[in-house]
Amino acid sequence: MKQDTYSQETEMRSSQMRNTEWIVTTRSEAWRKHEPTAAGALSGMPDVMVDLDAQLQRIEGFGPAFNEMGWTSLGALTDEQRREILHEMFAPGAGANFTVGRMPVGANDFSRDWYSYDEVPGDFELEHFSIENDHETLIPFIRAAREQQPGLALWASPWSPPTWMKTNGHYAAALPVKVMGQSENGLEPHQVGREGTDMFILEEPYLRAYANYFGKFIDAYAELGIDIGMVMPQNEFNSAQVFPSCTWTPDGLAAFLRHLGPVMGQRGVEIFFGTLERGNPDLLNAVLADPEAAAVVTGVGAQWHGKGAVRVIHREHPELRIYQTEQECGDGRNDWRYARYSWALMRDFFLDGAEAYLYWNLSLERGGVSRWGWSQNSLVVVDPETATFEYTHEYHVLKHVSHFVEPGARLVQAKSFTGFENQLAFRNPDGSVAIVIQNDLSEEQPVTLLLGDKVFTPVLPADSLSTFVFEV
Repeated sequence: MKQDTYSQETEMRSSQMRNTEWIVTTRSEAWRKHEPTAAGALSGMPDVMVDLDAQLQRIEGFGPAFNEMGWTSLGALTDEQRREILHEMFAPGAGANFTVGRMPVGANDFSRDWYSYDEVPGDFELEHFSIENDHETLIPFIRAAREQQPGLALWASPWSPPTWMKTNGHYAAALPVKVMGQSENGLEPHQVGREGTDMFILEEPYLRAYANYFGKFIDAYAELGIDIGMVMPQNEFNSAQVFPSCTWTPDGLAAFLRHLGPVMGQRGVEIFFGTLERGNPDLLNAVLADPEAAAVVTGVGAQWHGKGAVRVIHREHPELRIYQTEQECGDGRNDWRYARYSWALMRDFFLDGAEAYLYWNLSLERGGVSRWGWSQNSLVVVDPETATFEYTHEYHVLKHVSHFVEPGARLVQAKSFTGFENQLAFRNPDGSVAIVIQNDLSEEQPVTLLLGDKVFTPVLPADSLSTFVFEV
């Protein structure tokens, strides 16, 4: 009876829907406001039918990663410019409307250099643990963002444990590739790791100390008023990289989760499995086969080729929330070609079951070159010579969704029987509906949208992304 009543209310509301906002972005012009379209009557098969009763996963939010080089790039700007950017990114309703953020536990590929929070060999009691390094970069970065969004939810993952906890005694796990222009990383051939092995020393004293290392990290940030609500045990646990990295097997991860679970449980911190960057759901299943490990895992983080496993994981483990943890990071060109690809990534992750979507670098200097020589994209590009900045195409693509979709929104079914399959639809907690559609043709494209018994027929500009907001 409740469902019938809800359906009647939904039908009544949807029959009164009106288009209140239409925003368009193209290669040449970002975030242009168009005149909303008027409702009409249905006269044929619509291109997109939005079923407000078919509510799918709950959306937790959007956000970027807090990396050291993000903060140092913003350091080339004035305080006013930096505040303007962070307001645009995080202030509720202002721009991107970000509410979730990722951070590393120690050094990652966009750190200034190698570091961990305890590099004293054999310090199993972690007496020398310190986050002093982060006071120069990550802590002020996060605080500046939280000034704009006090409710910012943070989660963290390491790229590498302290070197003395690893079998190769080094932060990195692979030798540089000269043709890619990567700088030397000091690794010797006998220290190279490989996929499918455990580079962490799987002995009880090390496992216990590393779990407590996570605990001290959570506590140290909490003492500064920065709460971290979730952790993942390892970034890309199958990849041996030239930068900080550490490979793990599912058995090794399960052994660590048996120690990490109680330590995080004492602090009320969630644990997700991840980050998964292989399209193999059996990597998760192998960990969940351990009852103690399964008992502490509440979600899954997937990135890069992990996208190939998301749909299966969502179907087989509906009890686990899914985060897209790092959008593929491009080549530093920040061009329209990659922005179009980033829309496809976001669309597919949500359609496959993702509940949160994380971008990688918020800000980088022009060229986006990491400490280890890789060029990557960012939401903001800074020119340190002129002390100027610009928002990239990918920023506006992400904003087309994040600006209009509030935490707690639901993805709703937007079906097509005419071959139009390039849209996402969300219903916000206040009842408003946001539909994001890409026209990937080089010419204008009319499209018919059906909501309830109301039809809207906008003409999408060539090679564009549009967001429509509908309210009662």
